[in-house]
Amino acid sequence: MRDKVVVVTGPGRVEVVEQDAAPLRPGTFRVETLFSGVSAGTELSYVKGTNPYLNVTWNADLGLFQPGAASTPYPVTRLGYMQVGRVVESDTPAVAVGTVGAMTYGHRTGWLADPVAERFVALPDDLDPLLGVYVAHMGPICANGLLHAAADLHGVDVRALGDGVRGRRVAVVGAGVVALLTALLARRNGAASVVVLDPTPQRRDVAEALGLETLDPDVDDPAVVLKTRWAHTAGDRGADVVFQCRGQAWALQLALRLLRPQGTVIDLAFYQGGAEAVRLGEEFHHNGLSLRCAQIGRVPRGLAPTWDRERLSAETVDLLRTYGDVIRKHLVSAVVPFEEAPTLLTDLAERRRQELQVVLSA
Repeated sequence: MRDKVVVVTGPGRVEVVEQDAAPLRPGTFRVETLFSGVSAGTELSYVKGTNPYLNVTWNADLGLFQPGAASTPYPVTRLGYMQVGRVVESDTPAVAVGTVGAMTYGHRTGWLADPVAERFVALPDDLDPLLGVYVAHMGPICANGLLHAAADLHGVDVRALGDGVRGRRVAVVGAGVVALLTALLARRNGAASVVVLDPTPQRRDVAEALGLETLDPDVDDPAVVLKTRWAHTAGDRGADVVFQCRGQAWALQLALRLLRPQGTVIDLAFYQGGAEAVRLGEEFHHNGLSLRCAQIGRVPRGLAPTWDRERLSAETVDLLRTYGDVIRKHLVSAVVPFEEAPTLLTDLAERRRQELQVVLSA
């Protein structure tokens, strides 16, 4: 048995290679890939050569990037974290043959999994399997953003995912997949207002098709617009919380300008360069603002026992049950055969092709 695997052999070089499938061992199970979602930010950073793991050493003990050998050198053989597969063999009573579930094993047509070492999230029968690409990792990334907003208000006393947005005015900078799922989570969890800001007309069109209000940051000044609209008390105007989801310096600077005094930016973006446009001597300083990085590698301090990845996946499934039809129609912009992955990824990296969410169909 052979598996096909997407491999990045160097900047701008992507291939599909065949590998012998690992034999079934006691306690393991094998999945056959149905769908594999493309995460444009993280994956394209390997295709472009801009991911820091390609150039320096990540010291996990110190939490520092340091000079040295690349932590993830080329060839990158495990690319992607949005897989849906059907169990075709099993030597464990924990996972039954025929079960469809979400995993994070990279773009490949099959995978031998250990249920003790890896997450396998069984998908409910009433969920479109294609939407399962969001369940294991991408949806939890967005849900973790809301969790950070809740922890910002309540510390460890977070009872529900909406504790940081319910009844509050929320701005979301960016209209990519992370931003739009985060905006839908905020709306579903009771935000009083949700406004998505992105300069790309096509992305704003998708946001509006999902039922979200949008603003073009290149028209007028969105900070003036929202601070005029969102009044709290005298001298206190703006968003209660901003989710920053676009990995560019201008987007973070805009997010800071949208906030009310002493508000917080929850940052879900992946910045691959510097941030010269972020002017910390202006609104950040004079309004006493806060910036929290919501990284899926950790939930807010003190919440891990009650808000693990499984719970964030469950929140994702609930979101997909509510908005699945419009997400499938408007957010998933293309489904392409697995064999076309090299052309697809290089075209996206070189901006020859524009897509919001591409799913590989194996």
